[in-house]
Amino acid sequence: MRWIRQGWISETSAGRVRSIRIPFLLLFAVLVVSGAAPEKHLSVYSTAANYSLPIVQRDGRDYIGLLELLDPLGTVNAKFETPRWRLHYNNILGDFTVGQTHARIQGRDTDLSGKFLIENGRGLVPLASLNALLPRFLGGPTTLHQDSARLFIGGIATHFTASVLPDDPSHLVFHFTSPVNPSVASEPGRLHLTFSREPVTAPASPTLTFGSRTIPSATYSENNGAAEITVSTTIPLMASFSNDGRTITLAPAKSQGATTQGAATPIAATPIAAAPPAASPPQSNQPDQSPAARSSLYSRRYFAVIDASHGGADRGEALSATLAEKDITVAFARRLRQELESRGISTLVLRDSDANLSLDDRAFFVNTAHAAVYVALHAASSGQGVRLYTALLPYASTDDLGPFRSWTTAQSSSIALSQAAAASVAAELRKQQVAVRILTAPLRPLNNIVTTAIAVEVAPPGSDLSPLTSPDYQQLIASAVANGIAAIRSQLGAAP
Repeated sequence: MRWIRQGWISETSAGRVRSIRIPFLLLFAVLVVSGAAPEKHLSVYSTAANYSLPIVQRDGRDYIGLLELLDPLGTVNAKFETPRWRLHYNNILGDFTVGQTHARIQGRDTDLSGKFLIENGRGLVPLASLNALLPRFLGGPTTLHQDSARLFIGGIATHFTASVLPDDPSHLVFHFTSPVNPSVASEPGRLHLTFSREPVTAPASPTLTFGSRTIPSATYSENNGAAEITVSTTIPLMASFSNDGRTITLAPAKSQGATTQGAATPIAATPIAAAPPAASPPQSNQPDQSPAARSSLYSRRYFAVIDASHGGADRGEALSATLAEKDITVAFARRLRQELESRGISTLVLRDSDANLSLDDRAFFVNTAHAAVYVALHAASSGQGVRLYTALLPYASTDDLGPFRSWTTAQSSSIALSQAAAASVAAELRKQQVAVRILTAPLRPLNNIVTTAIAVEVAPPGSDLSPLTSPDYQQLIASAVANGIAAIRSQLGAAP
């Protein structure tokens, strides 16, 4: 049984208990801003999944749970018999002893650079040991950026270049090797691009100079699991995304921000001062430059979270011999993000690469993001048009007791708003002559989401599957869904 409680999720499964510290998840919890330092966490990037884990300090060292680290990457289990802790990852055996600074992996000695610890049956290894330890389990290279707590598994890194346009040095263009979706914030003289989920890595030099009076330089830095590019500027800038998220153009805020590759969506930079939710009008006060205000950049509240279903080894429905559902959903997600952002709705795409996220992970990320609306995207070869789903909750559930909220019925208090959102989206689709049905279904993770949540399943308009990959059809659906969300935005903005 899983429960959501203020500040914690606890899960009991097959005799194993795990507790994860998270931000407040109660539906009516109040977010309190304090001067306390943010909890340290390790960001992990791999072809299987991108995820984050808490770091704990023991004996003046940073430690990480080894089973929790390996769990999203393969089949793993562990057994503790004092003083030995044995872990199996796929076909690899690791043998650890409490208090020892070495471990045996497949019979080979490995230096841990610190003592191995056990807490409540949970095996903890020093963070500094991961570069030596993980290749023994994974059979491939890993790169740990220890100071910033970022771990890259295999050749997952996203690289970038930056240059000003030769004919207009007030335009700075970034090209990335993979799609990115950073948060954008500004302060006088600087614009910040923060990459919390993408494996963006440093250029050859952390400081880039451009020979432009308006945009003289940019610097790259990493901290607490995130990467940031800080652009120095003498004028206010606006960020535009194009090339499916691989190109970001910074241009003077009063211009149209034209880019060199395809149509771009302009995104106004958010002041670093604590901002109201997206549904509220912008504040006219001068931005607060205090440290507490600057920290709001790292806790940006997205109004909408878009979830491209499936991914990685989970291909979803085989729409044809060469077309997988996971590829269609991520394409729709990128278009829907652009449509929502163009309407001033801040949007996070939960899966913007071929990553494999569990259903629990998807719900966890949405709930901790405090979004106003969650939209899961699916694709189908059968039927016609679009099917919209809201959660089908268990009958006569009595799981919500006191401060606890059942994981399986977390959606209960938001079901009315979810149905209203589905109706609004359906109305916009019908305006575009798209066949649409509204259904309820036990479709996870809808039940586990505490805020407004719908699923959008897109099918072709007829028997021909080609419209699913057609930019025109994708744009038609994405625009209608965005219009439906925008039409009910004032109601969703009051959602918990």
